[in-house]
Amino acid sequence: MIEQMIVNGLLAGFIYIIMALGFTLIFGIMRIVNFAHGEFYMAGAVVVLFLFGALGWNFFLAVVMAGFLAAALGIVIERVLFRPLVGNELPGMIMSLAVGITLQSIALILFGPSEQSIQRPFSGTWQLVNAVVPWDRTVVAIAALVILAAFYLFLKYSRLGLAMQAVAQDRETASLMGVESGLIYASAFGIACALAGLAGGLMAPIYTIGPYMGELPMLKAFVVVILGGLGSVPGAVLGGLLIGLSESVLSTLFSSTTALIASFTIVLLIVVMRPTGLMGRGAP
Repeated sequence: MIEQMIVNGLLAGFIYIIMALGFTLIFGIMRIVNFAHGEFYMAGAVVVLFLFGALGWNFFLAVVMAGFLAAALGIVIERVLFRPLVGNELPGMIMSLAVGITLQSIALILFGPSEQSIQRPFSGTWQLVNAVVPWDRTVVAIAALVILAAFYLFLKYSRLGLAMQAVAQDRETASLMGVESGLIYASAFGIACALAGLAGGLMAPIYTIGPYMGELPMLKAFVVVILGGLGSVPGAVLGGLLIGLSESVLSTLFSSTTALIASFTIVLLIVVMRPTGLMGRGAP
């Protein structure tokens, strides 16, 4: 049972990490708490529903397209709505709530309130020690690790990634060094939305798809970044794994409701005892 709980926790934690990376990237660079992040997750799942479920595209191609379209939508929204609010946390948070409700309403008008599902592209299970691992969740975990590695390499070694870190640490100094902050904001928001879209696309065959499907992943991403530290990428990784493992253990021993309550209880304790999170609040 212990092996199964650990495996389930890691599989869940990987997708939490991908969601939390985008959330913390936006905050680290723009100082905006993007509560509309879950709606980009929903948008990615809807794209996969249409391309893979309805048109029969290759699943991975549909997921990649979900990431691109979520990024494009995010860039437009950032330029029109969020750009004037950069650095203003409270107005930015209120705007993100408005954007989230608007995107939910659009999805509700276009697709209706009923949830839909698509056929899983991978079926069956395999054995890892004493744990039974579904192939579809295995593929999601592998894809999440690839995305995490690509994101890390981009952030640490690419010119754009280094420029993002410079803007996050000191926007004025970065501007004096020739870094165009507007381009960085658009790129950061687009990449963050792409991560959410990829996560939603990967999870589309596993869960049902509907206008409100992004709410719970958004809450869990918020829990993860508060636990790890707002604006901290290592904190998002650590927080995702800790939340995934704790939820797996508690939902197995007790119930999923108990696991959800425990997650928010952990957040309350972290806010009281260490307000900056386990890894500290800062830049990527």
